[in-house]
Amino acid sequence: MRICDTARDLFDSVNGAVRLSPDRTLTLQDPERFRNELVDTLVWTAVFSADTGARAAARWLIWEGAHALGAHSASIQGLYAARGKGKLSGFTVPAVNVRGQTYDFARTMFRAAHALDVGAFVFEIAKSEMGYTGQRPDEYATCVMAAAIKERHHGPVFIQGDHFQFNAKSYAADPEKEAQGIRDLIVEALAAGFFNIDIDSSTLVDLSFPTLDEQQKHNYERAAEMTAWIRRHEPKGLTVSVGGEIGEVGHKNSTVEELRAYMDGYRARLAAHGGNLVPISKVSVQTGTSHGGVPTADGKVAEVKLDFQVLADLSRVARQEYGMAGAVQHGASTLPDELFHRFPACDTAEIHLATGFQNLLFEGGFLPEDLLRDMRAWCAETCAEERTPGQSDDQFFYKTRKKTYGAFKRRLWELGEEKERYLAALERKLAFLFEQLGMRGTRPLVDEHVHAVLVHRPLPEGAAPALGQTAGAR
Repeated sequence: MRICDTARDLFDSVNGAVRLSPDRTLTLQDPERFRNELVDTLVWTAVFSADTGARAAARWLIWEGAHALGAHSASIQGLYAARGKGKLSGFTVPAVNVRGQTYDFARTMFRAAHALDVGAFVFEIAKSEMGYTGQRPDEYATCVMAAAIKERHHGPVFIQGDHFQFNAKSYAADPEKEAQGIRDLIVEALAAGFFNIDIDSSTLVDLSFPTLDEQQKHNYERAAEMTAWIRRHEPKGLTVSVGGEIGEVGHKNSTVEELRAYMDGYRARLAAHGGNLVPISKVSVQTGTSHGGVPTADGKVAEVKLDFQVLADLSRVARQEYGMAGAVQHGASTLPDELFHRFPACDTAEIHLATGFQNLLFEGGFLPEDLLRDMRAWCAETCAEERTPGQSDDQFFYKTRKKTYGAFKRRLWELGEEKERYLAALERKLAFLFEQLGMRGTRPLVDEHVHAVLVHRPLPEGAAPALGQTAGAR
């Protein structure tokens, strides 16, 4: 695949397909060439070019090209607001953490959704994943929007910042420094086109206090503060969908009483920020799962006992008492297939899926032996301090292999036949999950409740002369 070394080289490659108007907006002179031939070069340049100017130019062309072709990053707020008012039910929106091969993965997700007329499906990446997968928000959003172009997607594309999480130890040492880090990430994500953001301050819950309000105080105060920060920085005319969290995944199950303590405190604190601010549209809860699953000695995943009654009760209270879409289930992708139909049955608003797709890649025979061998060796050397006493080699690799997505990013992108087989299996898995979660035929609901707000980006500094000379601007 071609990767351009400079912005001038990049603009030479798109000569005749795009035009820069006098007002510096992008016009596609040859949309089919842009989609069928050029977007691959653009996305590979956006991710892998050593030249910052070329990367910036490629990302701008993809973002503005998607607008020109009818796809735009969007907030799911309208759909969730309608659900909070009781107008919609019976489905659970899948939010998928795409850790690697992001362009190809996203293309596959669009194909699976289009085949079933699915309207609401979310691409997300967590704060922690941005680090170990080597994907900052701008790169991630670029890959997703390039996939939308390639797969002829029209309408909204939901990109979400998952687990914008406070580190409890860092917060204890310096609360303001930790909070500023979240603020900075929010600004970066919004600029990249993340118009759905989950604030996770549940790590600050302190169960040693005697009352629920005291236990949730730091959680709801920081969640309200970050909601207000998002409202001050979100694009004009667009309301970002914001999520909160009441129980850290992998710990004790959440309760209705905790939800009420959190929401009552949150709403009071948000009101104190002034301006009649739009509150969170969903809340993540703990029901018995853990992120990544719990590996047994042979590297398999232990059975999880998920409490669907807790999930149903929390979703009901979230909707009926607080006008939210409902509860969000994390850490569910490693659950048995026969359980997924139960999430829409108990009106779960959203479900986050990640590790199951990773397991499919690593355990489905889709990685060459030499690549797997190199990954194991890399984990053994780089992640040695993470190994716990008594942990088997398989358990250790299961827990650390997610970090190879960043270290082996280009090798994963460059896979040939193995990648095609993986993507075929991935498409089947996604289609199954969309069906089980009640998502078939939801496109009309999205069309009704989510309205386009196009957020244009300024042309990267220094790009105008090159684009003007090579693409026929006049």
